[in-house]
Parts: sequence; structure tokens; C-alpha cells
Amino acid sequence: MSSQQPIGIFDSGVGGLSVLRHVHDLLPDESLIYVADGAHMPYGSLTADEIENRCRRIAGFFTDQGAKALVVACNTATAVAIESLRRDFSLPIIGMEPAVKPAVEATRAGVIGVLATSGTLASEKFSGLVRRFGSSAEVIFQPGSGLVEQVEAGDFDSDKTRELLKAHLEPLLERGVDVLVLGCTHYPFLTPLIQEIAGRSVTILDTGDAIAVELKRQLEKNRLTAVEGSVGSLQFFSSGDVGHSQSMISHLWGSSVAVEKLDE
Repeated sequence: MSSQQPIGIFDSGVGGLSVLRHVHDLLPDESLIYVADGAHMPYGSLTADEIENRCRRIAGFFTDQGAKALVVACNTATAVAIESLRRDFSLPIIGMEPAVKPAVEATRAGVIGVLATSGTLASEKFSGLVRRFGSSAEVIFQPGSGLVEQVEAGDFDSDKTRELLKAHLEPLLERGVDVLVLGCTHYPFLTPLIQEIAGRSVTILDTGDAIAVELKRQLEKNRLTAVEGSVGSLQFFSSGDVGHSQSMISHLWGSSVAVEKLDE
């Protein structure tokens, strides 16, 4: 495997762009391929078998593209499929993990909230995370139903999104949460509105930066880091409507990009 091969990053939609941004900023010499699996979004509405099948299909696509590492930029997909992906694909695979440990370390009130999809919250992987790191604080879970769809529609600050967020956040705030973990890669795009509703006394954590750091560590460990000064490339693929994906990804990325069709 060559250090100049690309890195694959995927999510059910555009949420994983929040992770892609951290990776691109930390590793500017790397070539990156991003897949938005929009035809199957959101993963939280699929069965475990369906999620695993999609993850394997996309991992196979990245393998065909010569990827040297893979980032599963989706908490639900990580919880369901990362173990089997690591077993069956011989390349470094980095997954998402809600920031429970740093939240427990940061809380002053001893109460943290986790806003995530129902699929992530119901997973054994997440339960194990809370058992390992959450014993010294009260950890309150809140499903973020409907938020992924709002982000995918490019609706970050409408009255509908605001009311939806209020309904999800108020039960956490009433319980005295002072640290809020964003357990879905779509949610960082709503951070300004979340902070406005929650107030400045609430610390908001996402894991995109930590994932980029772990990817860098894995590349260095396996001697796969791109040569410094290389001109890294960016490629985007979508299994959903390419026109919509191109518009949304360009908007969220901050510059015009081309999106190619991913055959399902």
C-alpha cells in the first residue's frame, strides 16, 4: 500500500462533511474521497443488517479506489458495522464515538447530555462506552429525531428547526446538563442554533477533531502518511440525487465541488 493512495470517508448523507473538514485541515497533503450514501439516508431508520450491507458495499468501493484508510463518519454505522469491517477489510478503519469521556471530564455539574440518533443510543457499543466512562456523572440520553433530515434539506435555522431543537434540548437543560455531546456527524452544522438555545454556560462537544487526530496517528503508525507538500485531491460521490448532493456539499464545504454518482 502506497502513502500516496487516498483516504475514504463516508456517511449516510452530508453530515460526515463535518469530519471531512477536520481531516482536510489537519492533513492537507492527503487525497480524500467522500461518499454521501443519500439513497439510504438516514441510517438510523434501517435495520442492522441493512446498515452493515451498506457499509460493506461502500468499503468495497473504497477498496476498488485504492484507499489506504477508511473513516466511518457516522456514529450509527460505527456502532453497527465497524467490527465486521475491521475483520474483513485489511486497512486502518477509524470510527466515530460520542465524546462521553471528555464530557465527563469537562462537566462541573456532574450532568452531561448526549444528543444522538436512536440507533446510536440503542447500540451495545454506546452502552459499553457509557459503562466505561460515564460512571462518575449522570448521563442523559436524547434522541435527535428529525434533525438529520433538517440538515440534509439545508435547513439550519428555520422556525421548524428551532422548535425541533428546543423540544430535544429542553428536557436536557431542565435536568441541569452543562456539557452536551453531539453524537451524530450531522449535528455540528446546527451548533450555532444549539448554542443559542442552550446558552453559553453549556459546553458543546463533537468528535470530528479527535477522529482526525486518530486518523493521523494510524497513518503514521502504518507509515502511510502522504509526502509533505503533496497536492492532495478531493473527490465526492453520492448514491442519492447528484444534483441535490452537489448543491448541499458545495454549500457546506464553502466552495463549488463536483459530485459523481455512486452506483448502488
